[in-house]
Amino acid sequence: MILEHALLPVRPGEEAAFETTLAQALPIIRSAPGCLGVTVSRCVERPAGYLLLVQWRSIEDHQTGFRGSPAYDEWRALLHHFYDPFPVVEHFTPVAEA
Repeated sequence: MILEHALLPVRPGEEAAFETTLAQALPIIRSAPGCLGVTVSRCVERPAGYLLLVQWRSIEDHQTGFRGSPAYDEWRALLHHFYDPFPVVEHFTPVAEA
């Protein structure tokens, strides 16, 4: 399993519009082959900051499968204009669990 992590810096004042659009976008990523689950959380200290966590079966499912698909084009069109600066996306593999 791969955990995708992205801090989403939404432009201040656009949080409500982002959250409305996010509700439309989440089914797109959730239905991607290899997506095992997705959560988005809002930062308490920085209300314009969001944390995206996506569980993927493999890194290829994300980077090649989803990002190479028409679904990603739709995801990008819905959400990417909200970010400033553009988020850094990183991938993690589990090493411990409690």
